[in-house]
Amino acid sequence: MRFDVVIGGAGPVGLCLARALAAQGRRVAVVDRQPRAALEAPAFDGREIALTHASRQLLDALSVWPRLDARTISPLRQARVQDGVSPFAMDIGGGEGQDAPLGWLVANHRLRQAAFEAALAHPGVTLLDGAGVASLRRHPDRVEATLDDGLVLQADLLVAADGRLSALRRQLGVGAELHELGRSMLVCHVAHAQPHHGVALEWFAYGATVALLPLTGAVSSLVLTLSPQRAAAMLQLDETAFSAEVSRLCEGRLGAMRLASTRHVYPLVSSYARRLAGARFALAGDAAVGMHPVTAHGFNFGLGGVGRLADALDGHADAGAPAPLQAYARAHRRATWPLYAATQLVARLYADERPGARLLRGGALRLAAAVPPFRQALQHHLQH
Repeated sequence: MRFDVVIGGAGPVGLCLARALAAQGRRVAVVDRQPRAALEAPAFDGREIALTHASRQLLDALSVWPRLDARTISPLRQARVQDGVSPFAMDIGGGEGQDAPLGWLVANHRLRQAAFEAALAHPGVTLLDGAGVASLRRHPDRVEATLDDGLVLQADLLVAADGRLSALRRQLGVGAELHELGRSMLVCHVAHAQPHHGVALEWFAYGATVALLPLTGAVSSLVLTLSPQRAAAMLQLDETAFSAEVSRLCEGRLGAMRLASTRHVYPLVSSYARRLAGARFALAGDAAVGMHPVTAHGFNFGLGGVGRLADALDGHADAGAPAPLQAYARAHRRATWPLYAATQLVARLYADERPGARLLRGGALRLAAAVPPFRQALQHHLQH
């Protein structure tokens, strides 16, 4: 079968890219090992995605945003970061005269479903589900992908969008900077006694990082970064014991907590590909840049890559031509590497419980809170 572009991975980034490239008149195949039923109706997985203004604009242009139920979209008005019980805090957003939110929170499974519907609504997109890419062959004028079932796809360009542990990236011979952080992320929804007023809270307690992301009503998304052993133990607690432990961890913020959803645990791994594009291929989403969740910017980087790759290819008949792929790789690296590198430093600092590190991170937060240009730059990054 002949296509202009083959995308490996039907996650929201792969699907958004398919929609963007199909809108240019290209024939796009999306390949994923999951069955169609799981892709078109994803199950709740506990994760909430923080979207910037730029991400919302792109999702709107790709017909994804209108497919989301407005009642399930939660505005993020302000973010507050603290180190433990220290009175020092860095507030981002929520300043005088600021009407627009910092961003919005959307459940990952709802975003995946909306992206699926938008992509498959375009006649230029073909979904090949229940199969993966078994082997690849690249030629000067095309790439050939042989699927598990023996079907051979030919295309001008192959895009790997199959996650931060990308099998396609390995098949392409592209290495990556991988950091297995030795921590796990436990996520769920919690109801609480006090209103959150649209403010996201994040603080660094002893042995844990705790974040509360404001959802509709008196409900927040709880994100705990813990040792794998502690995360597994909390997963085994009954609802009453878990709610009590979460209330203790939250140190009275927003009052008593009550578990309001299923619980999910994910290992924390960050990654950065050593090449973002090459001969007849490009990397997108987490296959290109897999961010630590502390900045809540991973999906925004993925969507930014969608826009950059689509812009680079626009007007080029050959989607695998070297010049636009090189332009995409340069632009995406410039846009992502500085924050990725800074995030790695922050993640290491706040995972270190030695007294010296704890003193250093407290001083770093005081400095950040005391320097208005730093806060303004971070807010600008969130809103653009």
